[in-house]
Amino acid sequence: MMHTVETVLLVLLLGALTGIIARYIRAIPLPLIQIALGAAIAWPQGGLHIAFDPELFMLLFIPPLLFADGWRIPKREFFALARPILLLALGLVLFTVVGLGYLINWMIPEIPLTVAFALAAVVSPTDAVAVSAITRSLGMPDKTMHILEGESLLNDASGLVALKFAVAATLTGALSWTEVAKDFVWMSVGGLGVGALIGWGFSYARSTITRRLGDVAATQMVLLLVLLPFAAYIVGEKMGVSGILSAVAAGIATNFSDLDRSSYVSERLQTVGTWNLVESAFNGAIFLLLGLQLPSIIGVPLQKAGHEWWILVGYVAAISFALLLLRWIWLTLGVQGALLRAHRLGKMAERPSQLLNLATTFAGIRGAVTLAGALSVPMLMNNGEPFPARDMLIFLATGTILFTLVLGSIALPLLLRHMPAPGESPTLREERIAREASCNAAMGALKLSDEEVQTHTPEWVAMHQEVLGHLMQEYRNRLQLLDDGSGTATSLEMQREQPEVVLQRKLRYVYEIEMRLRCIRAERDAIYAERHKHRINDESLRSLVSELDLQEVSMRKRLVAARKATEVVARKLHTDNDTA
Repeated sequence: MMHTVETVLLVLLLGALTGIIARYIRAIPLPLIQIALGAAIAWPQGGLHIAFDPELFMLLFIPPLLFADGWRIPKREFFALARPILLLALGLVLFTVVGLGYLINWMIPEIPLTVAFALAAVVSPTDAVAVSAITRSLGMPDKTMHILEGESLLNDASGLVALKFAVAATLTGALSWTEVAKDFVWMSVGGLGVGALIGWGFSYARSTITRRLGDVAATQMVLLLVLLPFAAYIVGEKMGVSGILSAVAAGIATNFSDLDRSSYVSERLQTVGTWNLVESAFNGAIFLLLGLQLPSIIGVPLQKAGHEWWILVGYVAAISFALLLLRWIWLTLGVQGALLRAHRLGKMAERPSQLLNLATTFAGIRGAVTLAGALSVPMLMNNGEPFPARDMLIFLATGTILFTLVLGSIALPLLLRHMPAPGESPTLREERIAREASCNAAMGALKLSDEEVQTHTPEWVAMHQEVLGHLMQEYRNRLQLLDDGSGTATSLEMQREQPEVVLQRKLRYVYEIEMRLRCIRAERDAIYAERHKHRINDESLRSLVSELDLQEVSMRKRLVAARKATEVVARKLHTDNDTA
C-alpha cells in the first residue's frame, strides 16, 4: 500500500495527464479514459490498490463539486425550468426506486426487496459532468443541458436520502412510507435552509470585511470560499439534514450575493481560476478512483456469488436498460407536458420531440455519486451478520455506471447529429444585446457634465475632447479596447522632440488610459444591470465580465507604467529648466 500522500499526488497527476490525452483522443470521453487508466494501474497483482473510504470520499469530493455546480448553474434558467427539473430530480427518483427495486427483486431473488430498493436508489442519481464531457462539441441544446444540470444537482441528494431509508429498512426489517416521506421532507427542506443560511452568512461577512479592506484580501476570501462547501456539508450532516443539499444551497446563495460585487476584480479572477482548478482535479480524481476500485469490485462477486460472468453482465445490462426505459417513460408521460409549457412560455427554445426525449434519456449517465453510495452500504447488520448481497449491489451499481457511460458515449453523438440544426443561440443574442448596452454605457460615461467643464482649464477640456473623439470612434466601431500603445512615441522620436511636447503626449496617454478604465467600469456596471433585469443569464454574465476584468487588469498595469514614464519626463524637464 502506497503512502496516502503519494497516492493523492499520483491521482492528481494522472488526472492532469488524462485531461491532456483527451485533447488528442476526442472520440473517447474523458471519464472513460480515466476509468480505463485507473483499472489498468490497479489490475495487476502488484498494482496500485487503495482502500476506499466512502464517508471520506463524500466529504472531500462531493461537496465542492456540487457547490461549484450550484454556484455556476444559470439561476434564471434553473428557476424558469424548475417544474421539469423537480419532476426529474424528485419524481423520477421515486419512480426509479419503486419500479426498478421490484424488478431487481423479481429478477434476482437472492437480493431482498429492501436491498433492491437500496440498489435502485444508488443508481438513480445522474452525472451531468460525464454528459457535458460527451456532448461538449456535439450541440446539446442549451436549455436541455440546463435541465440535466439542475436534475443532477438535486437528484444526488434525493437518491442518497432514498438509499439511507432503504438501508435502514434492511437493518431494522421495517419500512414505513409515512416516516420515509416525513424524514425526506425534513432532510431536503432542512438541508436547503441550512445551506442558504450559511451561504448568506458568509456573503454578509465577506461584504462587511471587503467594504473596509477592498480587494486586498482577495486571496483570503477565495480560500474561505473554497472551504465553504465543506462547512455547509458538515453542519448539515451534524444537524441531521442533507449535507449535499446544504452544499448546493450554499453555492446558489453565494452566487446571488456575487451579483453585488462588480468592483472586486482581483477576487473574481482568482475565484474563477481556483474553481476551474478544483473541478478539473476533483472530477479527474473521482473517475480515476472508480477505475482503481474496478478490479476488486468485479472480482468479489465472481468469487462469492457462484454466478457465471456472463450472467452478471446480463444483470447489469438488464438493470441499465430498465433504468433508461423508466427514464424514457417518465420523460414521455410525466415531463413532456412541463417541457411543452416551458416552450410555449418562451423559457425553452427547442420544442420537445421524441428525438430530444431519446437524447435526454441516454443522457441519464451514472457516475461518482452512484459509486460512493454503493460503497457506503454497511458491511454488517445490527446483529453482526453480513449485509445481504452487498457485494452484488456494489458490482451491479459499478456495472451500471460503466454501461450507461459507454452507451451514452455511442448513442448521444448519433442522436444529436440527427437533430435539426439550431438557429441563433438565445445566449449569443442576449450577449450581443448586452454588449451593445455596455458600449452605450461606456460612451455615456465619457461625456462631461457642465460642472466638470467649468472646473478645468481650456487646455484640459481640449485634451478631453481629443481623447473623447478617439474613444467614441473606437466604441462606435467596436475595435479592440487594448490597442498597442496608442498615443505613444518611439524613444528615437522622443529624443528629437521638445521635452514639453513629450510630457504633453505622456499626459494625454495617461488620461486616455484613465478614461478607458472609466469606460470599462461603466460597461461592467451595465452588464450587471442586464443580469439584474434577467436579460442575460449567469453564463453570459461571467463570460462578458471576464473579458472586461482582463482588460482592466491590463489597463491598470499600463497606467502604472505610463505614470512612471510621465514622472521621469517631468523630472527631466524640471531639471533642464533649473539648469537653464
